[in-house]
Amino acid sequence: MPATARHAPEAVDPRSFTSFAEFYPFYLKEHSDRTCRRLHFLGSSLALLCLASALFTANAWWLLVGLVCGYGFAWLGHFGFEHNRPASFKRPLYSFLGDWAMYRDIWTGKIPF
Repeated sequence: MPATARHAPEAVDPRSFTSFAEFYPFYLKEHSDRTCRRLHFLGSSLALLCLASALFTANAWWLLVGLVCGYGFAWLGHFGFEHNRPASFKRPLYSFLGDWAMYRDIWTGKIPF
């Protein structure tokens, strides 16, 4: 058997996790690239600004812009830098919660920016 096949990491199906507490360490491993994390942080920050704009202007279009910013920057990070598929494709709620938990952990210094 070739060495690359013997040492290939086992694929983990995000749907196998039964709680967010189990899922979050997997989520963090899927965001080990610093540029990917920074793009997530940027997208989340812009999404929050869009939410504030929607509330301030009473214009719901800002919510759509916020979704495009949040997911657009995150997916750019995954496909362009992390080279993996976002967990949001298979576990959307846990992935959404993971985005905000990682955002909090970056702000508090628990995860390096």
